[in-house]
Amino acid sequence: MHFLFSYIAQPHQTLHSLPIAIELARKYPNIKVHVACTTEKHLTYIKSLASLYPNTPLQYHLFDLPNVLRQTIDQQGTNAGFKLLTLYLNRNFFKRFSAIIVPERTSLYLKQFGVTEPKLIWTRHGAGDRAIGFAKDIRKFDFILMAGKKIEQRLLQQQSIRSGQYQTGVYAKFDIIHKLREQYQPTLFKNNKPIILYNPHFKRHLSSWHKFGHQILRQFTNQNQYNLIFAPHFRLFYPPSKKDNDSFKVYKQYPHILIDLGSPKSIDMTYTIGADLYLGDVSSQISEFLVKPRPCLFLNAHHAQWEKDENYEAWKLGSVLSSPLNILEKIDKSFFLQKNFLQLQKDYIRNTFGTLNSPTAHIGAKAIVDYLQIR
Repeated sequence: MHFLFSYIAQPHQTLHSLPIAIELARKYPNIKVHVACTTEKHLTYIKSLASLYPNTPLQYHLFDLPNVLRQTIDQQGTNAGFKLLTLYLNRNFFKRFSAIIVPERTSLYLKQFGVTEPKLIWTRHGAGDRAIGFAKDIRKFDFILMAGKKIEQRLLQQQSIRSGQYQTGVYAKFDIIHKLREQYQPTLFKNNKPIILYNPHFKRHLSSWHKFGHQILRQFTNQNQYNLIFAPHFRLFYPPSKKDNDSFKVYKQYPHILIDLGSPKSIDMTYTIGADLYLGDVSSQISEFLVKPRPCLFLNAHHAQWEKDENYEAWKLGSVLSSPLNILEKIDKSFFLQKNFLQLQKDYIRNTFGTLNSPTAHIGAKAIVDYLQIR
């Protein structure tokens, strides 16, 4: 049996499925586990993560792409067109496998490209409430791995999953994050002041960045009460250009402000673990942040009618602001009000992930093996 873990999108998705590949390779010797991506840079990142699990027998590949396309992806990042082209140009490669495991949904196009024999398995990436995680085409996957009851119930309600075709209790990213934290505990600032994480979304119609961003950052410059990490969703500046980096030079003179437009630390929970308050929009990183309940502030830059919208369920876990003015005062107040949201946050995390008492990648690996009835 040959399984392929495919990575055609941005590197932040890698963390959500690679631990499952590692579990399969280590515990099921009758399965040959292959990993493929589009660029050498991404492959190097994958190998660095896999090195946390020494002697894991993974087989690595680069997708077959024209040099000019590979260079463009390496320099400018991927997009929907490049992802589709990668799938199409490698359709014969995909046909070699019994199962193809992916963290994104674009790979559903493989079925239209004639790749119909391998089972297509979706690990998801993230555990947020946004509608994109509950798209109607999810039902086209053969098997799905997901976190907790919140996601299961919503997918059942819209009839996107049915019994025997999914497994709950899997959020494999946490497995590899625990491994990383065993290797190093980064020091973010040289002081003990509370750390605020500003994490705006990449979608313009959901993001506070374009309307509020610099107003918020400027309020942190000449104050000495808080440290600030500006680490937006990986795709907001993906990949950051020289112009992007230059636009933030003014903030880099302040030792209490950390700017990260897309390093590995922006995707490996370094900041969601290290921060004391979350300031952001609708990213599923709020779920990862609240594994340890802490204050949250949400920015409603587009006047969303969110109170009865399940896509904004997380906004019930903190105060919601429609203006960036006096943000430091609002942060002060959020620390004071945290006691009012503590139980709501605990219930939300339990519903999102389950118990979180142990690793879960092995659950995903076994579920795939059981689904395919491998003996």
